Amino acid sequence: MPPNQVPSDTEILGRAKRDPDCFGILYQRHGAAVLRFLVRRVDAGSAEDLLAEVFTAAFSARLRVTPHDSGSALPWLYGIAGNVVRSHRRKVVGIATGKASAATADESSSSLDWDAIDARIDAGAMRTALRAALNVLSPGERELLLLVAWEGLTPAEAGLALGLSPEAARSRLHRARKRSQSVLDTFERASR
Repeated sequence: MPPNQVPSDTEILGRAKRDPDCFGILYQRHGAAVLRFLVRRVDAGSAEDLLAEVFTAAFSARLRVTPHDSGSALPWLYGIAGNVVRSHRRKVVGIATGKASAATADESSSSLDWDAIDARIDAGAMRTALRAALNVLSPGERELLLLVAWEGLTPAEAGLALGLSPEAARSRLHRARKRSQSVLDTFERASR
């Protein structure tokens, strides 16, 4: 590779198998985006700790990762971050109740960081409608929609992060958008 050419994520992941020191480039490149992903899902203090867990897990998995067709490591990192958040929530629920309940932590709409969602909403009047639109979605649909809308991933990249084929991700995203738009339309009609 010419000295002035910036290596792609795929190239870095390939080199990191032989040269672990170059893995730090991925942190420099994507650490801020992964931190934003985490802050939207947990409190800011926990997010910084979880960021370290994400990159520790990614470093450990670097030998077996298959790079995404897009050439970006971000979908893979978001997938790891999602797993780290779910594990964190199970621990928090377990501490609060004395036992872990993955179903409660993963499937409850209250597991979303509504303050982060509210901060992203431009008009206060839309807050109730947007919450309702997100609440009609399953946790998987909601996460897929947020990966595309908030994190800027393509449907295929978001699908990779969630362990879905590109076709399944596009189909699930279409259904999620249609269901949430139906709720938004109902709110709009009611406000007239």
